[in-house]
Amino acid sequence: MPHFFPADILLPKKNFDKWAVVACDQFTSQESYWTETKKIVGSAPSSLNIILPEIYLSSDNSENIKKVNDKMKEYLSNDIFDIFENSMIYIERETSCGIRKGVIGMIDLEEYDYKNGSHALIRATEQTVIERIPPRVQIRKDAPLELPHILLLVDDEQKTVIEPLAEKKESFSSAYNFDLMQGGGHINGYFIDNETQNQITSALDNLIEGQKDKLMFAVGDGNHSLATAKECYNLTKNPLSKYALVEIVNIHDPSIVFEPIYRVLFNINEEDFLKKFINYTSAFGTDKKQKFSYISTKVKGSLEVEALSALPVGTLQSFIDEYIKENPTVCVDYIHGEDVVKTLCEKDNTLGFIFDSMQKNELFSAIKADGSLPRKTFSMGHAQDKRYYIEARKIK
Repeated sequence: MPHFFPADILLPKKNFDKWAVVACDQFTSQESYWTETKKIVGSAPSSLNIILPEIYLSSDNSENIKKVNDKMKEYLSNDIFDIFENSMIYIERETSCGIRKGVIGMIDLEEYDYKNGSHALIRATEQTVIERIPPRVQIRKDAPLELPHILLLVDDEQKTVIEPLAEKKESFSSAYNFDLMQGGGHINGYFIDNETQNQITSALDNLIEGQKDKLMFAVGDGNHSLATAKECYNLTKNPLSKYALVEIVNIHDPSIVFEPIYRVLFNINEEDFLKKFINYTSAFGTDKKQKFSYISTKVKGSLEVEALSALPVGTLQSFIDEYIKENPTVCVDYIHGEDVVKTLCEKDNTLGFIFDSMQKNELFSAIKADGSLPRKTFSMGHAQDKRYYIEARKIK
C-alpha cells in the first residue's frame, strides 16, 4: 500500500520568479522583507497574494483571509495555472548549505498525528503549540487551494529514495527552472515519470519494512501548517482535503544541517535555578548523564545532570517548563549561536545554557523514544533556505 502519492499539481503558466515567495512563517520580525517582496511582485500574479504572512497576523484576520480566498478564486477563474495530473516533481534547490534534493507529492492526513506519543506513520518532530492552530484553520477552512511549505524528513542513510533521481533527471521533462527572489537561490523542478514514481513508493516502503515502530516521515518544517490541514480535514471529511501536498527530503542529505537552539532565561536567580535543576533531575535516578555549560554575570561553568530525555535539550526544557510555572516572572528565549547567548548573558539576572546539538542520525530514534521533541529543539537552515511557495493543489 503506498503512503506517498502523485497529485494534481497546479503551476503558474509564467513569471515563476514573481510567483514564488518564501514560507509565511519566516521573517516575522522584519516587515522590510515583506515590503520589498511586494515591490518585486508588483501587479503580477503571485503566491504572495494567496497566503497570509505571519507578520501580519492579528486578533482579527477576517478581512485579510477574505482577500486571500477571493484572490484564489480569481486566479482559478482567470486560468493562470497549468494543471499536471497525477504528478510528482523532483526538486534540486540551491541553499546556503548546498543543493537540497526533494520530491513533491502528497500524503494521506489519516496517516499523520501530531499528538505526543503517537505511533502514526507521519509524526511531528517537535511539540505542537495548540494555540497556533486555530488562526491557521481560519485561513485554510474556506480556501479552494493549498500551497505547501512543508518539508517531511525520511531516514534514508543508504540514499535509496530521492538521490537516484539525480541520475535520471535528464530524461524527465522540466517543470520549472528559475532564480528565487530575495536571496533564495536557484531551483530546478522535473516531472517524474510513472515508472519512477512507483520506484519511489516502493523504496519508501522498504525503509520501514520489518520495523516494529514504523515511522516513515518526520515533519522537518511546517508542522503547524500540517496540523492545520489535519484539523480542517477532521472538520469536513472532504475527500480532496484528506491529502496534503508536501516535499519529502532525506535527513542524510548533506545540505540539511541541524543547528542547535540554545536557551536563555531572563529575570532569573541563577543559583536557585541551578540548584533546583540538579535536584529535579537527581530525583529520577537514571543511569545516563548529560552535560551543560552555563553562563551569567554571576556564575559560569558546566554541570552534569541525570538524563530525563534522549537529548540534553529535552532534559533542560522539561525543568524550565516546571520552573517557570513556579516562577512566572522568569521568561525564556530560544537562541541561535553561542555568541548571541554570551552577549545576552552580559546583563544581570540572565542565565544562558549551551549544550550538544542533536545529530541528524539521532532524530528518528529520539522521536520513537520520547515522542515529539521539545519545541525549538533544532533549526534546519536559514530563513532564506526555507521552502518557497510554487506548487498548488485544489482542496475544494
